[in-house]
Amino acid sequence: MSAADHAIAKAPRERFDAAGRRVLLVCVAGGFTTLIDQSVLNTSIPALRESLHAQPAHLQWIVAGYSLAFGLALIPGGRLGDVLGRKWFFVTGLALFTLVSVVSATAADPGVLIAARLVQGAGAGLVNSQMIGTLQDVFEGQLRARALGMYAVTGGLAFALGPPVGGAVLAAVGPEHGWRLTFLLNVPFGLATVLLAVRHLPRPRPGARNANLDLVGLMLVGALTLALMLPFVQPPAWTGWLAFTAVAALLLAALVWWQRRYARAGGHPLIHPALTRSAPYALGTATAMAQFGSSLAAGLVLTMFLQDGLGLSPMGAALVALPSAVAMGVASALAWRVVQRFGRRTVTAGMTGSALAMLLSGLVAHWAPAAVLPWLLALLQLLGGASVGLMGATNQSYVLRHAPPEAAGVSGAILQMAQRIAAAVGVSALSGVYLRATDAGGGHRSAYLYASLVCAALAGLAALASVLAGRATAREAAANAGGAPEVTRTVSRGEAPAR
Repeated sequence: MSAADHAIAKAPRERFDAAGRRVLLVCVAGGFTTLIDQSVLNTSIPALRESLHAQPAHLQWIVAGYSLAFGLALIPGGRLGDVLGRKWFFVTGLALFTLVSVVSATAADPGVLIAARLVQGAGAGLVNSQMIGTLQDVFEGQLRARALGMYAVTGGLAFALGPPVGGAVLAAVGPEHGWRLTFLLNVPFGLATVLLAVRHLPRPRPGARNANLDLVGLMLVGALTLALMLPFVQPPAWTGWLAFTAVAALLLAALVWWQRRYARAGGHPLIHPALTRSAPYALGTATAMAQFGSSLAAGLVLTMFLQDGLGLSPMGAALVALPSAVAMGVASALAWRVVQRFGRRTVTAGMTGSALAMLLSGLVAHWAPAAVLPWLLALLQLLGGASVGLMGATNQSYVLRHAPPEAAGVSGAILQMAQRIAAAVGVSALSGVYLRATDAGGGHRSAYLYASLVCAALAGLAALASVLAGRATAREAAANAGGAPEVTRTVSRGEAPAR
């Protein structure tokens, strides 16, 4: 455990005041409303496919298109919030997301639903890009770490609770109308959160930040995000892959050149230099990226396997996934105690446990008897949920410690954008692996094994990245004389994981 972590662990626990609790409630509610949407939809995919007669390409756009639009909105939204204030971007994004949920629920063909999901994703991205920045603006020190941790835990629980909620809705009203009702669930929660946000989020403070948007940087980042995500949402031929790779490389080079030129000219570049120079920030973001992509893809493939492969009802599939949500909630609540003892190693241990759960799930699905398979998979979901609960908020807190206050919104947006890219890649690639393997005649069990092995490999890469991030942080601390400056900076900026 580092000296910085030890200093935070021994600090007296602070409490949120009434205004802080209200801001935290709004951010948590907005995050939960927008993030549970996609995980609920995973359970509804088979019913939606039958109702709308959707083709595989339609399904990929319906599922991954949301992540595409979400990712495209994050960095522009974060930068706009940094410069112009966050409150009204939050309200606008959530109102858009909520209203278009009605369009999704009433869609009569796949094209309408795809368009609605793209708009919903953009609204959700605009909302979430304001949340981390708002929490960093409003809170300091230990309270900031705890608030960011609660937001991260809420996101994890939203993804874990989605399948049980979706399964319960489909069981209650039937598949034909159940998938539509899952979209309508967003409406009352979204409207209530909009009203709370109008009343309780802090007012924008004109002139509090430098009004320099770096429009060229925004356009380059948007184009780069599109080039990275689009081929996974709509897979092209091999020549298309080469073209997208070349375009992405050129856009990345152009972005690096422009950011340096813009900074030399006295401007405030979109991506703060402190972020590009920080190895712990980059490696922590890579950890979050691999974890998010592998977890979301594993959840989707599990739902497809349980319903299409084992013939379970949506409610039955939801019950298999329920232990993950329970374990994640319990582990998240206890994670700060583990971090007090083991520090950053908590992230590595959590990712290792997640990789092990995915690997064992694939092996069990391939060889276990059908009668006991749902029980075994539920047990492994318990292990996977506990592992993610330990590391999710912890890793986010460690990553965001390296963000300067003037780049609070962008730093959180980059972290989330990386996760959204991973979601688009993971969901599209892994669902493709599963569907191709079943079409090839290998059966659902073999298909699930192949997909689980890929997910486990991604989670293993996340564990490796977390080890490297820990070493990079230790090197940064050692570069300070005796480590004392690092401890001071950590305590003053609240770099401990949530407690």
